[in-house]
Amino acid sequence: MSEKNALTVSIGVLGALSVLLTAEVIEVPVWVVFIAWASFFILGGGVSGLVQSIASNLTGVVIASLCLLLIQQATLGVLLTAIVVGVGSAGMVAVSRVPLLTAIPAIVWGFATTVGTSAVTGRDVTYADSIGNPVLMVATALVLGGLFGIASERLAGVLTGGKHRDPTITTEGAST
Repeated sequence: MSEKNALTVSIGVLGALSVLLTAEVIEVPVWVVFIAWASFFILGGGVSGLVQSIASNLTGVVIASLCLLLIQQATLGVLLTAIVVGVGSAGMVAVSRVPLLTAIPAIVWGFATTVGTSAVTGRDVTYADSIGNPVLMVATALVLGGLFGIASERLAGVLTGGKHRDPTITTEGAST
């Protein structure tokens, strides 16, 4: 089987599985899982892509959580909310000086999915019902998405019989 066909089958099967899993077992937003899955591939795949993706995504979660905590607890007006988000945005760029966190878009995806999940659920970051907490939901979904990324990469490798990876499928440095 060609590499693109193998990745097509792999992602198709695992994409369906991710929907079932997030609907019935681990109730987290499937859209966040898919964003993290894409983050894994954008960062080159393999173990290094998994580690960098999860670290970057979770850094965005932390920054967004701090911003939301301040905004939600202080009930700031639009101008002060904008300033807090501006400081958080600058923080996302500033932390990219850390070698593991150089992928600013992956940090932004963590930030955006946290804000989005809080907005969609209508829950503050201090919501105390375990997995119903938007921060815990997003963190779980981002890690799960990275794991689906590596699983899809590995399954595609099995389907191709372990042939060398086509660099047009994922970025350079990915392993099977």
